[in-house]
Amino acid sequence: MPSSVSPSRHRVTGSEWVGPYTLLRLERGELEPGAPGQFFMLEAPGRLLPRPFSLCLAPPGELAFLVDPIGPGTEALCALGPGDEIHVLGPLGHGYRLDVERPLLVGGGIGIAPLPYLAEQLGGSPPALLGFRSDEHAEAAALLPGSEVVVDPVLVTELIEPGYDVMACGPEPMLHAVAALCPTAQLAWEARMACGYGACYGCVVEIDGALKRLCLEGPVLDAARVTKVRASNKLLQGAEA
Repeated sequence: MPSSVSPSRHRVTGSEWVGPYTLLRLERGELEPGAPGQFFMLEAPGRLLPRPFSLCLAPPGELAFLVDPIGPGTEALCALGPGDEIHVLGPLGHGYRLDVERPLLVGGGIGIAPLPYLAEQLGGSPPALLGFRSDEHAEAAALLPGSEVVVDPVLVTELIEPGYDVMACGPEPMLHAVAALCPTAQLAWEARMACGYGACYGCVVEIDGALKRLCLEGPVLDAARVTKVRASNKLLQGAEA
């Protein structure tokens, strides 16, 4: 584990529904929000493994994470209320580079999670293209006011125009489609993780033709570097979300 990062307990300050997702707010304490696209490991109460989440928002004194309740672990996180405490580890990994001239944010589904904080750090209101699988899920676009929305996380790529510095996060098919269109794009990839700091080898990604750990090399990678995303740890492949 990096010497500068250690787990700590943090109190839940509140939560709210954003469409079918939950925006979980935690007291910041001594945690730094880190760079957009970095992630934190959040302990799911009563579950064996923590879950990785990109930082969504960083209001004064808080850190907020967008959670999709798709399994026992994420459902447990969504059920937390003010005053509950969980273990938090982070920030971890590598985030987006902010030295871009014409940023365009592209998100699909729960992959929009890191984009509100990214937009804030870029300054102003960079254009955003968001894709969701239903109108209910598309309610989360409220986190990025002024974004263009389509109800299909892959077809969102059809809206990308040339000349932009694309910064994307979403389901793997969408990211591969973005990579084909924009080899210089910065892409935030997802993979199952048990530790977040390279010990479990559960988040192996094929980068530059070699298998490397996404938690250390990413999760944000240049589009041209990623060949394939795949989990190497069979135990993690069946892990509940």
